[in-house]
Amino acid sequence: MKDSKFFGILQRVGRSFMLPVAVLPVAGLLLGVGASFTNQTTIKQYGLEGILGAGTFLNTILTVMSNAGSAIFGTLPLIFAVGVAIGMAQKEKEVAALSAMIAFFVMHTSINAMLVTHNKILADGTVAKDVLEGTITTTVGIQSLEMGVFGGIIVGLGVSYLHNKFYKIQLPNALSFFGGSRFIPIISTIVFVFVGIIMYYVWPTIQSGIYEAGSLVTKTGVFGTFIFGIIKRALIPFGLHHVFYMPFWQTGLGGSLEVAGKLVQGGQNIFFAQLADPNTTHFSADATRYFSGEFIFMIFGLPGAALAMYHTAKDNKKKVAGGLLLSAALTSMLTGITEPIEFSFLFVAPILFVVQVILAGAAYMIAHVLNIAVGLTFSGGFLDLFLFGILQGNSKTSWLYIIPVGIAYFFLYYFIFRFLITKLNLKTPGREDDNDDVKLHSKQDYLDKQGNTNNNNKSEASNQITLVAEGLGGINNITDVDACATRLRTTVKDPDLVNEDILKQSGSLGVVKVGNGVQVIYGPKVSVIKTELEDYWENNK
Repeated sequence: MKDSKFFGILQRVGRSFMLPVAVLPVAGLLLGVGASFTNQTTIKQYGLEGILGAGTFLNTILTVMSNAGSAIFGTLPLIFAVGVAIGMAQKEKEVAALSAMIAFFVMHTSINAMLVTHNKILADGTVAKDVLEGTITTTVGIQSLEMGVFGGIIVGLGVSYLHNKFYKIQLPNALSFFGGSRFIPIISTIVFVFVGIIMYYVWPTIQSGIYEAGSLVTKTGVFGTFIFGIIKRALIPFGLHHVFYMPFWQTGLGGSLEVAGKLVQGGQNIFFAQLADPNTTHFSADATRYFSGEFIFMIFGLPGAALAMYHTAKDNKKKVAGGLLLSAALTSMLTGITEPIEFSFLFVAPILFVVQVILAGAAYMIAHVLNIAVGLTFSGGFLDLFLFGILQGNSKTSWLYIIPVGIAYFFLYYFIFRFLITKLNLKTPGREDDNDDVKLHSKQDYLDKQGNTNNNNKSEASNQITLVAEGLGGINNITDVDACATRLRTTVKDPDLVNEDILKQSGSLGVVKVGNGVQVIYGPKVSVIKTELEDYWENNK
């Protein structure tokens, strides 16, 4: 029971990460395009000074874009504080968001006051010589300890706890105006004054531990990269991969590097800092090893697996399986969202997922060995490869290596999957027994069940949402509804009432149940399903 409760908490934390993560693609797009076309070396190399040179209209627009993208990456700790508070709050999420922002400023201001009082920051604003380099930085204009997104996550989790505990509090009549949700920013301010004071004493030790852990990963070299890749992909079925990889992307756990005279921590942060630095000659593969390998198996490998499943489908089911697998493969190739294709074989043929995990882990390692340094904002699809690999040039990213390795991976996935499917008679899409309860009769039927129908067709949407609610045990069985990139994340009163067959009829690719937490995989359209289910739930419970 304790394990399922812990899983439920991790599930909520993981989904709360998705709100701040969702802003990264547009930030990366602004920074990627802006920095690429304002790089003076590139401009001079191609003789584009008259169009893109300093002072031109296009250069001004592109500089604004680059700076706007940098601003988002520079304020990620605050964005995470607000995003996590919204994701973890049960009701009145806007109050939690405001309270988190206030608490974030209060905590760092308190830390700043402690640093000044103890002469770690001198009167002129300079850092004392006995302070370890990089441990004090400027966060949203406040000199404070370098806490990165961990600081934001601490604030988000703390404020959401206070919010969920006190947002219905009733105070004596004389103070009743400050009761209910108005009490949350008040209690958050008071609490995080003391949290800031405590962090002054505690965080340096935690920071040292993070550095040591990051150093351990670094010292293990490419083997450490392989283990990282395996763990990240193995957590996909549980939806906990966000909790695992985010510290490597955003904190000192993913390494640190001086870029343009400033110490930057976290693999993704290092890449984007180098992207904005015109003096970068080659991006750091040690920083990008936490994601560069994804382009190999997401653009090439998994489509090879999809082709193998299509070729091994029964003749009378090839058309239906083809619709499913083609859409899933294109989703993986273009956006790097792999759940639609992974969940097509995860539950019916787990051994194929084991193969996928090992091959994916090896892809991370191979990219590291080949010094491939292509960044990303969300996942390893072609869109990110174009922006942060092709557009930046092979001399900076070594992206051309992805093509031969990717082609090899395509055939590797194809032949391994085809061999195992036929040898073990695995029930991948199109190989189901004819007496299966749930059948898809056409490509359009599959697309309808995936939620890809015309959004204006309200009757079909309502039918799907009714099925979702029924599959979760009925409206009264649902206690919480949320979503990440591809899966509906719910909490139910009685998991025994959940009917997976009905959920399959609603378009689900798979269901993960741990305790009272139920994840239903729908693919990229899940945000629409989540919104409609919330409305249906609120109006009918």
